[in-house]
Amino acid sequence: MTKVRTCAAGFAPRLGFVALLAMLLAACQANGRSHATDVSGAVPSLGLSMTRANDGKVVDAADYRGKVTMLYFGYTFCPDVCPMTLSNVARVLRNLGPAADDVRVLFVTVDPNRDTPAVLKRYVAAFGPHIDGLRGDPDQLAALARRYRVAYSVDPHGADGSYVVTHGSAIYLFDRTGRARLLIDSLSIAKPDIDGVTSDVRAMLR
Repeated sequence: MTKVRTCAAGFAPRLGFVALLAMLLAACQANGRSHATDVSGAVPSLGLSMTRANDGKVVDAADYRGKVTMLYFGYTFCPDVCPMTLSNVARVLRNLGPAADDVRVLFVTVDPNRDTPAVLKRYVAAFGPHIDGLRGDPDQLAALARRYRVAYSVDPHGADGSYVVTHGSAIYLFDRTGRARLLIDSLSIAKPDIDGVTSDVRAMLR
């Protein structure tokens, strides 16, 4: 399953809801050797076509072949979940030391209307050089989210007048060949398993 967070511009609600992904849940088993959920064979390999805000290049899976890749959906105006998650990802990367050069984090915005290339570029740069901000048109975003069963929605005119965005908070981890291996859901909480995730990523690098 992947958790879905609800955020609204101007405040940080504590309530959320869980998106039940029956097919994924039936196929996934906890891997006793890892600290995350093993999704090997249950989730498609890395596949995308998006524009990288860092340099304006259109990228696909081939651009990340040979790297261990983390895929996360969010948006730059997120008041709590996204910055917390990316800050924890940055801690994992620091723990890896020089080995972090073989890791790429793909931050896909679910709110491209507000997350312009310039905004997205500045945002990911604040968390470290190993994080790429990706954006696409509505069809590209919908196709990528559907591929990985990630729920999201954007409502500029919420019931209370706020700009409401919901998005999955889990991270997919892909190996150097692009195969989906783990689903990490412990980096968006107040007490993240930094050491456990570091161990999982280090094992993938080996």
